[in-house]
Amino acid sequence: MNNDYHLEEIVSVMKRGGNILYPTDTIWGLGCDATNAKAVDKVYRIKERIADKSFIILVSNLEMLEKYVKEVPDIALELQSSISEPLTIIYPGGKNLARNVVAADGSVAIRIPDHPFCQKLLAAFNKPIISTSANISGGSLPFSFRAVSDQIKESVDYIVPIEQNIITRPKPSIIVKISADGEIRVLRN
Repeated sequence: MNNDYHLEEIVSVMKRGGNILYPTDTIWGLGCDATNAKAVDKVYRIKERIADKSFIILVSNLEMLEKYVKEVPDIALELQSSISEPLTIIYPGGKNLARNVVAADGSVAIRIPDHPFCQKLLAAFNKPIISTSANISGGSLPFSFRAVSDQIKESVDYIVPIEQNIITRPKPSIIVKISADGEIRVLRN
């Protein structure tokens, strides 16, 4: 293994439709290729989550974001530059993604993480990645690797071997929804 976060192996797992357990800019997450519906289905099964509740997606930057939403409203750019906390924005129109990551109303939740590992992984994979808490739906949020249940650890295809002794920030990302007419609603703060 190289000391660059094992990126080649992780990317290989995700290209084959596998899923990963990994540290993010918020909490420990389950991830997979956000353009692969079968991989996303597996994450739903691992989490025991109902299919009508969609996942957050990570992209590396604005350029990647523009490939997966129909339009990036100016207000989204203002929010990105003015909020220093991890911020997930729900955009009104997702595109080029697996059908099961786009909500019933066509919206999609996307975050650009400020986390060295996530940024390197996104650059190496060159596609969006699912980012959902590494817990059974309704369970406690995993702020550390130790807090992730054995059931989750045994269900994933790859566990990223970094930051396993670090406790992350005490809350998940802020979530803001932007409607098609530009209205902003804070869903989680």
